Amino acid sequence: MNLLFDTLTAAARPDQLFLERPDGRRDLHEDVLAHTAQLAGALVSLGVRPGDRVAVQVEKSPENLYLYLATLRAGAVFLPLNTAYTLTELDYFLTDAGPALVVCDPAVEAGVSSLAARIGARVATLDSRGAGSLSDLAQGQPPEFSTVERSAQDLAAICYTSGTTGRSKGAMLNHGNLVANARTLVSLWRFTAADVLIHALPIYHVHGLFVATNVVMAAGAAMIFRPKFDAAEVLSLLPRASVLMGVPTFYTRLLAQPGLDRAAVGGMRLFISGSAPLLAETHSAFQARTGQAILERYGMTETGMNSSNPYEGPRVAGTVGPPLPDVALRITDPDTGAPLSQGEIGMIEVKGPNVFAGYWNMPEKTAAEFRPGGWFITGDLGKIDADGYVQIVGRGKDLIISGGLNVYPKEVEAEIDALPGVVESAVIGLPHPDLGEGVTAVVATGGSSDLTEAAVLAALSDRLARFKQPRKVIFVDDLPRNAMGKVQKALLRDQHSGLYRDL
Repeated sequence: MNLLFDTLTAAARPDQLFLERPDGRRDLHEDVLAHTAQLAGALVSLGVRPGDRVAVQVEKSPENLYLYLATLRAGAVFLPLNTAYTLTELDYFLTDAGPALVVCDPAVEAGVSSLAARIGARVATLDSRGAGSLSDLAQGQPPEFSTVERSAQDLAAICYTSGTTGRSKGAMLNHGNLVANARTLVSLWRFTAADVLIHALPIYHVHGLFVATNVVMAAGAAMIFRPKFDAAEVLSLLPRASVLMGVPTFYTRLLAQPGLDRAAVGGMRLFISGSAPLLAETHSAFQARTGQAILERYGMTETGMNSSNPYEGPRVAGTVGPPLPDVALRITDPDTGAPLSQGEIGMIEVKGPNVFAGYWNMPEKTAAEFRPGGWFITGDLGKIDADGYVQIVGRGKDLIISGGLNVYPKEVEAEIDALPGVVESAVIGLPHPDLGEGVTAVVATGGSSDLTEAAVLAALSDRLARFKQPRKVIFVDDLPRNAMGKVQKALLRDQHSGLYRDL
């Protein structure tokens, strides 16, 4: 048995709809088996063996999704990479993970091949239409494949999540982690084979890949598959769907559509939000317009989902609901790890079958992130109210979540600090009406530089993915510091909190 692949493909009848493509073509669940068999055969012909990593940096397409499933079927480890990553960033991931195969867009094949050659990896291509050398090779493979056995402890994926030191960490997710989370969410969110999800999330991210896709497949449900989120298009699709999963930006943009009303969502049973905090005013405005309360939940790369507002019962704005039934969650003193009382603010720690197996090639970092007894230190600060609902009140380590994507200031600061004329920088997240938080750089020049915002942004354009690049650059002579000499980022956030208010 291949635990994850078999779980994801067991629930549906072969003749049921699995996926509606943007051009209207419809793939059935029986097509999943044929497509993944051919792609798995292609992977094996390229030298991929069980346990090998397959790094994938390609645009969203059904073929990309089938590649994920084919990688599982071949017993390999899927390594999704944000399509915005530059070659400089990609170099680190490939060197660290040591994949046997890198799948990229044909447009960047030359650059990726140069990086892959240094680690002895092969390269195949796949574009946004699902065409490329990998698809060509797959077409010559038989539509049957002997699925490789994988158990709960075998790795299914490695997903990189940056750290405050600037060095990205590869979170190792095994078959057991992903199956446990999918099964729990199917039950908790009442998914059935009758559901149709509008899938407008990226699939290089836990939200779009392991939450949206895995839950739909484990329930034997269907997806309306779109390459990206377009508010007007999604509004037009609502009558044919039952569920939407999104980030808060989805909902702020839907609220800007004049056609969003109770009639437009009449056939929808569930709107889910995650990956970034949902503002209480967005929650209230959406409910007033549609009569539906958005269900907000809380998860992270290392754990999948940890908590969720209930399907039945109050969905409380500003909270992420109680812990999932199979997840234990506690609040502790950040320094000592001692459990705190109900209502006190502290570090959120979790444990359960969803919690990852550790960081790739980082045993010391892995050990440092766990308390005795298997409790994972999330880095998020929160509290639990009298009704058992978790409220996130802050994030340790100054993490910025912009448009649902994690941005770690240290990585951006390192690039800015290397520029001529920069004494030092502080990168902060400020409230942004569309993105949740806007990445903002406060740059100290010592008063002796002619550096401009345009020059800073131009220098970062090929060094950092677009979502990590600052929306604004603020110049100061010196950064504020406390008595211990630490930069006061909280003060900077307060001083500039209204920067994006009038956008």
